[in-house]
Amino acid sequence: MNHADILGQTLALPCGVTLPNRFGKSAMSEALGTIDNHVTPKLERLYGRWAQGGTGLVITGNIMIDRRHTGEPNNVVVDDERDMPLLKRWADAGKSKGGAIWVQLNHPGKQIPRMLASGDTLSPSAVPFGKELKSAFKTPRALTEEEIQEIIQRFATSARICQKAGFTGVQIHGAHGYLVSQFLSGHHNRRTDQWGGSLENRMRFPLEIYRAIRAAVGKDYPVSIKLNSADFQRGGFSEEESMTVAETLANEGLDLLEISGGNYENPAMAGAKGVRESTANREAYFLDYANEIRKRVSVPLMVTGGFRSAKAMAEAVDSGATDIIGIARPLAVEPDLPNAILAGQSGVVSRVTPRKTGIKVIDEMAMMEVSWFSRQLHRMGTGKDPKPDESVLLALFKVITTMGVGSFKTRRLRANN
Repeated sequence: MNHADILGQTLALPCGVTLPNRFGKSAMSEALGTIDNHVTPKLERLYGRWAQGGTGLVITGNIMIDRRHTGEPNNVVVDDERDMPLLKRWADAGKSKGGAIWVQLNHPGKQIPRMLASGDTLSPSAVPFGKELKSAFKTPRALTEEEIQEIIQRFATSARICQKAGFTGVQIHGAHGYLVSQFLSGHHNRRTDQWGGSLENRMRFPLEIYRAIRAAVGKDYPVSIKLNSADFQRGGFSEEESMTVAETLANEGLDLLEISGGNYENPAMAGAKGVRESTANREAYFLDYANEIRKRVSVPLMVTGGFRSAKAMAEAVDSGATDIIGIARPLAVEPDLPNAILAGQSGVVSRVTPRKTGIKVIDEMAMMEVSWFSRQLHRMGTGKDPKPDESVLLALFKVITTMGVGSFKTRRLRANN
């Protein structure tokens, strides 16, 4: 089969739902909500654009489950039904061409910038970030048993609301250093109760979240998790531990496992330094892990990070290493990339290239490239096309300014409520 035939195949999930092709838009934080965390029409426009572009599964940026704890200014929070009309329009746009739109649900834990955090930040244990990030984030307070149980139920409540709004599935964000990832990490989780210590205890939190969501949405509704293959941190979450968690969730009835890796301190998901040449040639950063997890679980896999060419995408699916090709940055620049590949065009390669300023201290900032791609999402949200030649420095300046102003407004708003 050619690339279009391979990537155009449908995929049946364990719950009985069928996805129309093998392209999956991985979550990118859009920050297109209001200052007080409500949905805006910009999200409807953006996701309509991706639906038109042929992506079979689009996963939203991290929707927060508690408006007291958001990872960025302008995150959307779904903890009640007040935004139901706009949520329905967003969901309708995402599935307008027959594809699926899933909501990624998240709690940031301690991963809230200091300038945004208006009160305590929360984590399994009161472990601060390392020296490079310590000044940017508060030292968290350890969660109580009651707070842990409340957060689990918040995930379930948000999932049920999103299901009612017409979103066709949900994903638990268990990667990139957010709260679920913090519980899984032996470095961040140093509890001595039932939620910490052994891997069995550390993975209790995502397991209970999954069970609560499943009870809320039923057995026929897709539930996924985004999981780190590892967090690449001494004393943290290892590949072997990750495989055990994946196997446990698969046995519970998980519908899709998305594989990524890293966190703010070690951002492998963004193309970590030191990627082996063999890995770079295959384009996907986490295929080695995927090949190993295949030996242990039959749950459908989505591998995200590094895919750029139709050839590498098709080879990854055809080899059985992954079922869905997770794409993020290419779709920020070329929202119709799947259509181009599915049309049978030969030699399709994404135009995405590393964004650099030539100023070393800026180019090494984890936020630099993220800012540029975030700007492209904002352009599409306002009805404009992406701008592949936009200045990286200008994008960084605008995003930092927007975050600073947004953080100040958010803190002031919370203080007055």
